[in-house]
Amino acid sequence: MQEISSSIRFELLAGETVPLRVTSSTRLSVHGGAVWVTRSDDVDDYWLEPGRALRLRRGERLWLSVERGTHAYVVFYVPKRANERALNWLARVVERLGARVRGDWRTV
Repeated sequence: MQEISSSIRFELLAGETVPLRVTSSTRLSVHGGAVWVTRSDDVDDYWLEPGRALRLRRGERLWLSVERGTHAYVVFYVPKRANERALNWLARVVERLGARVRGDWRTV
């Protein structure tokens, strides 16, 4: 058997706001109750219902909270190191290709 990922679970209590820094590309999954997610490099906030997930990028900061009178827990699924390196490499390649394509466009 080969491990493909591991998970980290946090409980969020009513009225609590939890700041986090994402150190590895990962996926956040919500369970128990709805979670409000604010991301450092995103103009949108996210209200995630139980069972919903959000892909997170390495280096971004998060603020998580739940409504008063409720609680929830979030699970961060962290890919195995080799998978993480492959995903980060692919993201860099896509970014470079996008920069080349955008560089060819001219604004008139």
